[in-house]
Amino acid sequence: MKKMRVFDFADAYNSILGGIIAVLTVIFGEHWYLFLLFLILNVADWFTGWMKSRINNKENSVAGWKGVLKKLGYWLMIAVSFAISVGFIEIGNVIGVDLGITTFLGWFVLSSLIINEIRSIVENFVEAGYNVPMILQEGLEVADKVINKVNDSESE
Repeated sequence: MKKMRVFDFADAYNSILGGIIAVLTVIFGEHWYLFLLFLILNVADWFTGWMKSRINNKENSVAGWKGVLKKLGYWLMIAVSFAISVGFIEIGNVIGVDLGITTFLGWFVLSSLIINEIRSIVENFVEAGYNVPMILQEGLEVADKVINKVNDSESE
């Protein structure tokens, strides 16, 4: 039996990781890591929601499945927003109008949902009884207002 050398393992690791990153880049583009971040936040939000429910003795499988379906809906929303922008850009090419600005739509939706997931994770920690620094809670609220262009006078 041949013994695997360290270099063989490193080469295999690099090849596999490189292949995964190449596939993600083909599917999600050069900013694939933002979509991966959103996926990680989805899982973290689901887990912290489950943890909060467990700590507060309010576990409910129906609510858990609603949460999973909500996350799937978010991914569908992202796909639709990017598809709409691609469609508008193509229509612009056909009619001779630069509609490249519509790419903003997909990125806006993704950034709004990332902030929403982070806020939900923080809320889960707060409701589970964790001491969450106010700077984090307030900072996320400010970021949400900036992304969604909410004026202070409107939120009062």
